[in-house]
Amino acid sequence: MAQGEVLEFEEYVRTRQDALLRSARRLVPDPVDAQDLLQTALVRTLGRWDGIADKSLADAYLRRVMINTRTEWWRARKLDEVPTEQLPDASVDDGSEQRADRALLIDVLGVLAPKQRSVVVLRHWEQMSTEETAAALGMSAGTVKSTLHRALARLRQELEDRAARSREAEGTTARIPAQPDRRHDERGRERCAA
Repeated sequence: MAQGEVLEFEEYVRTRQDALLRSARRLVPDPVDAQDLLQTALVRTLGRWDGIADKSLADAYLRRVMINTRTEWWRARKLDEVPTEQLPDASVDDGSEQRADRALLIDVLGVLAPKQRSVVVLRHWEQMSTEETAAALGMSAGTVKSTLHRALARLRQELEDRAARSREAEGTTARIPAQPDRRHDERGRERCAA
């Protein structure tokens, strides 16, 4: 790679790194993993920088590399996770509702398949058009639309399920009496004696 190409790539990274890190952060929930994802994608893109004829499409190319890299990581991960009855409490750094909503949304995105998650992130967070999303992901516009429709339906269902579980948990704790009901206890003893 020529020295001029390297300098051009360095300038591109310097000007676009914040936006690219935001994209990576939306693809993986952990901030450290997002930085790793971006760095890996940048290294992979550097080797092919001279092959990108239209540098105005570099963002789309790099997002695609991040999506592919994230998918590779997802496929290679060990299944060490153990399902539990209850989700851990989500911590909110500054206590604002906006950060809590964002954390919930990122957590809920985890229920989607990688392809669905990529479509949702590009269409709604990156605000790309259907055609741009299709080009970035290498699929047809119709596939993007149907995938987005199914993904949004799955997200709605997951949010409704979580809200229902939350209401049930609140209702269960509210129904526990402070003092045992003595009449019920005495009737139970009478039945046992009979």
